[in-house]
Amino acid sequence: MKIGVNVPNFGPGTDPGVLRDWAQTVEGLGFDLLMLSDHVAITPDVAERYPAPFYEPFTTLSWLAALTTRVRLGTTVLIAPYRHPLLTARMAANLDALSGGRLVLGVGVGWARQEFAALGIPFDRRGHLTDDVLRGLREVWADTASYGDRRIPVWIGGNSDAGVRRAVRFGDAWHPLRCTMPWLREGADRLRASASEQGLPVPAFAPRIALRPTPSPVHGPERLAGEGTIDQIMDDLDGLRLLGADTVVLDPYHGDPRETSRPQPARQALATVAAHLFPPSTTTEQP
Repeated sequence: MKIGVNVPNFGPGTDPGVLRDWAQTVEGLGFDLLMLSDHVAITPDVAERYPAPFYEPFTTLSWLAALTTRVRLGTTVLIAPYRHPLLTARMAANLDALSGGRLVLGVGVGWARQEFAALGIPFDRRGHLTDDVLRGLREVWADTASYGDRRIPVWIGGNSDAGVRRAVRFGDAWHPLRCTMPWLREGADRLRASASEQGLPVPAFAPRIALRPTPSPVHGPERLAGEGTIDQIMDDLDGLRLLGADTVVLDPYHGDPRETSRPQPARQALATVAAHLFPPSTTTEQP
């Protein structure tokens, strides 16, 4: 099972130097994947959670590709309706080629009504538009003369039943976000059931979970996967491995934009997890 990290590409503490440090930390600690989120118009509903500056993911990942050598690069998640499928296909294929085949394209339907309105995109049609984009990507990438013959992995975000069905139809992996362990166990069952109903292969399981270490154990039904003592976090990772997870993405951002001005606790949490996951010879850098 591979382990990735969702890096904040937004907020008052984020600038090119901080992004560079994040990339070097994630790769240096031995993690497999670095992912960024996506917004285009920082409308009030977006700014409340993810304020400016917000670094556009394709641009930023292209820059980070030149600053790293091994770690895969991805989106968690690109909001599919915001870009024409031809534009997304071109940018993704170029980024994949420039990075040496390291791109993972995570895609979702979006949630910010004001942002949809600012872009002139009908919010109520976002599911249909996402399906259209995913179909378009398949068709465009089939032209190997123009786009190369490497298949870019497409992860489908979305915790709903519609998201599960979309992952089975279009995705290489289902990418649910920040859930409890019981929910994820039930979700893995839903994924297999949906694949059986549609007569299609079961896609990979690649959840994004919290990374929130605490000095004392966290109990109760609302405890998110990845929240608690280091022993609880490692137990959650073991549990996800037993569920068949191909990749787990750790998310050290807890929702307060002020955290972006204090990245050290998040980086220390990653270092602690890395020390438990990877042999000492692969952990080459401490944050």
